[in-house]
Amino acid sequence: MTCLQNNTTAIQKDDVLLVCTLRNERIRLPYFMKYYRDLGVKHFLFIDNDSDDGSREYLIGEKDVSLWHTAASYKKALYGVHWMNGLARKYCHNHWTLTVDVDEFFVFPFCDTRPILALTDWLDNSGVQSFSAMLIDMYPKGPIDAQPYQEGMDPMKIAQWFDSGNYMLSTNAEYQNLWIQGGPRARVFFNDDPVNAPSLNKIPLVKWHKDYVYMHSTHMLLPRRLNHVYATEGGEKASGALLHTKFLSTFVQKTEEELKRRQHYAGSREYLAYHNRLQDDPELWCNWSEKYINWRQLEILGLISKGNWA
Repeated sequence: MTCLQNNTTAIQKDDVLLVCTLRNERIRLPYFMKYYRDLGVKHFLFIDNDSDDGSREYLIGEKDVSLWHTAASYKKALYGVHWMNGLARKYCHNHWTLTVDVDEFFVFPFCDTRPILALTDWLDNSGVQSFSAMLIDMYPKGPIDAQPYQEGMDPMKIAQWFDSGNYMLSTNAEYQNLWIQGGPRARVFFNDDPVNAPSLNKIPLVKWHKDYVYMHSTHMLLPRRLNHVYATEGGEKASGALLHTKFLSTFVQKTEEELKRRQHYAGSREYLAYHNRLQDDPELWCNWSEKYINWRQLEILGLISKGNWA
């Protein structure tokens, strides 16, 4: 990786950091940055995987951004995990760090009235070092490409709906993390092969240590104790959600690009499923879809929990 802009000397002791790998996400960046700045993130560490849409040019000059560029293989870097682990090891030690994609928006209990620092302070005081967030696929009512997404828009203004149920839960015996599948992607794109539907379990917020590593996206970590984000003896542990806004008007073009690149997991199996099903112009909305309101709605549905955080 080549460093294009290093502002990490501005990072303060208690700052919450964000690490992200991206490619050709220029149109999404303005709202993404606003959302996480408003949430309380103080510094962004971006790896740009050879964008050609102006993503790097947009980020250069932002004082709370440090930026690296690489044209290397996303697949050979374990889908960006090696790059992000490397930056986190060097710059995120002893900081609460969010690791997310540009189409993921972190939601946690009380996020409408409390900044992320309130959550991380409580986690510190509780002796907790990792915080889970279930990936919730958001989608529009009607065809995916019916309403054009414009730069700076809140994607949840278009992708307002989600599945309130239809989720499968198990435990990974090797890494001891939860494994969650289901939602609209399993229902529409993997309805004949649900076992291979994308995983929805994430641990995106970690009090980072230089010896920690993600093993596969943000689904699991080493050491294994960081994966124990669920209660095993009754009660509930606090948890959040990542509102996943992949399904906008830009989705069809993105799918075609990623199929050509073949840089994603299992020979881009997920994007092949999208491509094949998109020929039928599918709608993800169904009669059981819920319109998103706020985090309290997700808590009532059992998709997040405030645990014993009051």
